[in-house]
Amino acid sequence: MLLVDADHGAGQRLDNFLLRHCRDVPKSHLYRVIRSGEVRVNGARCRPDDRLSEGDRVRLPPLRGAAAPAVAVAPAAPLELPVLYQDEHLLVVDKPAGLAVHGGSGIAHGAIERLRAAAPETAFLELAHRLDRETSGVLVACRRRQALLRLHDQWRERQTGKTYLAVVAGRWPLRTKTLDQPLQRYLTAAGERRVAVDAAGQSALSRVTGLRHLDLPGVGMLTLVRVEIETGRTHQIRVHLAHAGFPIAGDDKYGDFALNRELARRGHRRMFLHAARLGLRHPADGRPLVIEAPTPPAFEALIAAGATMPAAPAGAAPQAASAGRR
Repeated sequence: MLLVDADHGAGQRLDNFLLRHCRDVPKSHLYRVIRSGEVRVNGARCRPDDRLSEGDRVRLPPLRGAAAPAVAVAPAAPLELPVLYQDEHLLVVDKPAGLAVHGGSGIAHGAIERLRAAAPETAFLELAHRLDRETSGVLVACRRRQALLRLHDQWRERQTGKTYLAVVAGRWPLRTKTLDQPLQRYLTAAGERRVAVDAAGQSALSRVTGLRHLDLPGVGMLTLVRVEIETGRTHQIRVHLAHAGFPIAGDDKYGDFALNRELARRGHRRMFLHAARLGLRHPADGRPLVIEAPTPPAFEALIAAGATMPAAPAGAAPQAASAGRR
């Protein structure tokens, strides 16, 4: 039995908490016992991404230690990512597409493990939120537990502003539409996590603004859109847009697979979703902080390839803002 306290586990995801306490247990085995229901939090079943609170009791089954691997697994290599903002409380980086935010489920090392390896003198470094592996952009880590807890309060109270850029299939109108269908998580027969629109699901709200129509020769019509979200449900933007009939280009779970193949054949090989801007209150002093990640070159290349259509009026484009000191 493990007890969660303010300095050890409060505010953390369950999987990250267990990975720190059970370093000799293979990650795959830890995820397996969580998903099978053998791990209990306060006597109840739990999920890997559940957040722990002070006073929670985590019950573990007998765990097998790590057997000697046939091939040694290299430690996490230090990772240098573009720093968008940093101080004694926060480290904000620009995550590239294709990099998972943390290890697990077949991924040896994610962004957080490599960031820790790059700063071994840092006693505490935890992610404040997540991005999908194929999503690029603003990623926040905390260097103080109190900062982490205060940011989690902001997420829960919907006090942050999250803005994404995406390229979608089809001709989204050059105006703003609100998508508010509830979303439900489920597992496929193969055990993969998916999300679907479901009246019994959690509330979710995305505001989508068309910025520019793109006519890509041999591919067809695409649209560059800005998406502002008030909730941060798993795969929210991807599912909302796919349900509306405008899947994100390059999305390998909810997308148009024929379109994805044609884009890849022409050299556009990523999911076109980018966390462009995050507005929050600094966890130490409450001052407003706006952090932006530049548009990735892959977006610029796709826009240039299809930029034969007019852009939206200037008022529809996102406004630039500074991100504070580095």
